[in-house]
Amino acid sequence: MNSKEAAEMFGLTTDTVRYYERVGVIPPIKRDKNGYRVYTTRDLNWIYLAKSLRHAGVSIESLIEFATLSQLGGNVEQAQKQILQDQLQEITGKLEEMTKTRDLLQYKIDTYDEHIAKFKTGEVTSDNVEELWKVNHKK
Repeated sequence: MNSKEAAEMFGLTTDTVRYYERVGVIPPIKRDKNGYRVYTTRDLNWIYLAKSLRHAGVSIESLIEFATLSQLGGNVEQAQKQILQDQLQEITGKLEEMTKTRDLLQYKIDTYDEHIAKFKTGEVTSDNVEELWKVNHKK
């Protein structure tokens, strides 16, 4: 598979895939006798992993560290696994925070009309509004 096909497969540009290789987010890609990159399944797995982790907010630096370890050989598995575990923990924290924010937004949408109506009638004023941080936003 060539660069264009590999990029299209994952909805990336060829520039992005080449950038990933150039900075070390993915290991170097083997080339044919004419110097063209030839992507193997292993290479495609690296691209997919890099794309997925980047979309989840994982830093380029963490991806470079992970890919660099894979090229060192020796006993690097534990270090690589630790990078993955650290990233999973970070993403889990982000997901929990996003879930709370989603619940707050849903609560605000669900109660919006009622809230505005209470403001218009004077039942609720700036001095007696609910304390959002104390409200259970889950249904």
